[in-house]
Amino acid sequence: MFLAGQVARDADGRKVGEGDFAAQVEQAYLNIATALAEIGGSFDDVAKLTIYVVDWSEEKMPLLGEGVARAAAKLGIDPVKPITLLGVAALGEPDLLVEVEATAVLD
Repeated sequence: MFLAGQVARDADGRKVGEGDFAAQVEQAYLNIATALAEIGGSFDDVAKLTIYVVDWSEEKMPLLGEGVARAAAKLGIDPVKPITLLGVAALGEPDLLVEVEATAVLD
């Protein structure tokens, strides 16, 4: 299963964490978990994540970890997966700071 990039929007399409990188990471991870649950999967099925970060810098690493940890705590999961992290100039909408895609293997 290939999940298209998930961003900081809630189930109703409202913005989450505008200007808050950690909050946007958290929401993207929560959205991945929701999408997987809809098809009978879970975060355990994730084989690889690709994370696109606007204006990536090493200083953002702790905030990335914070957002992932908050999502993991809410979901009760181990979020450690193989990850490709790519710095990008911009995403599809100007308020988005991060986008996360997932590749999952479901039986």
